[in-house]
Amino acid sequence: MRYAFIKQHEQEYSVRRMCKVMQVHPSGYYAWKAAPQSLRAKEDQRLLSLLKQAWLESGGVYGYRKLTLDMRDLGERCGKHRVARLLKGEGLRSQTGYGRRPGMRGGKPAVVAPNHLQRQFTVAEPNQSWVTDITYIRTHEGWLYLAVVVDLFSRQVVGWSMGSRIDTGLVLDALLMALWRRQPQAPVLVHSDQGCQFTGHEWQTFLREHNLVSSMSRRGNCHDNAVAESFFQLLKRERIRRRIYTTRDDARSDVFNYIEMFYNSQRRHSSAAGLSPVEFEQRHSQRLKSV
Repeated sequence: MRYAFIKQHEQEYSVRRMCKVMQVHPSGYYAWKAAPQSLRAKEDQRLLSLLKQAWLESGGVYGYRKLTLDMRDLGERCGKHRVARLLKGEGLRSQTGYGRRPGMRGGKPAVVAPNHLQRQFTVAEPNQSWVTDITYIRTHEGWLYLAVVVDLFSRQVVGWSMGSRIDTGLVLDALLMALWRRQPQAPVLVHSDQGCQFTGHEWQTFLREHNLVSSMSRRGNCHDNAVAESFFQLLKRERIRRRIYTTRDDARSDVFNYIEMFYNSQRRHSSAAGLSPVEFEQRHSQRLKSV
């Protein structure tokens, strides 16, 4: 009883002190506190609950721009600045990137194949240009290697392969998946770095036999294959560096989930008009049919 009395006294003292600093009468403060919320405040609370749900569904990845698009898809009328204000008030923010290591921007041209792509990362149609690369994923069992093939039109991962060995078979499996999925009718430019998996006879022969044109970055220049590097950065920032994988199977399952269940089908891309890669290609196909 005594403790409750002391606590109440301390609260009243704090209120009087605050009102004195702000030059407000205590009765005015209590009247403001007892007043019902405005319609705007109630609408902000409702919108904030939707934003929290969308933010959680993105895995804590999306910022105010992509969340604004999510809200508009739900039929909500709200501006990006309002969304940014509500997110900031709740301490919700996008997953930010990591700094790049300084390095040379030059590099020796490839001997096996020239750089046909020349950093032309924007293309007009699907299956014109694909980029491919390999990355490493740490597990308690050892490294898991991931090879991907990305279509530059929509940034969709059209082929991928994972294994415990980093060899030509790994990248060929990813390319086979891309060919099986896309069934290209015309030659496709396939751009890679100068790794031994891509310069070998087996890879180059496979490209020629399947009407694919080889293109290669300059040696030691990651900017020539920036789209593949960007995908790996997103994968590691948004998923891998937030997990600990006990086995390769654990990592394989989680990476599959990220690529097929989130990145391709849900994750919004500024290069794809704020749509997911799958939806961007579907709308492109619908436009062609309507012409």
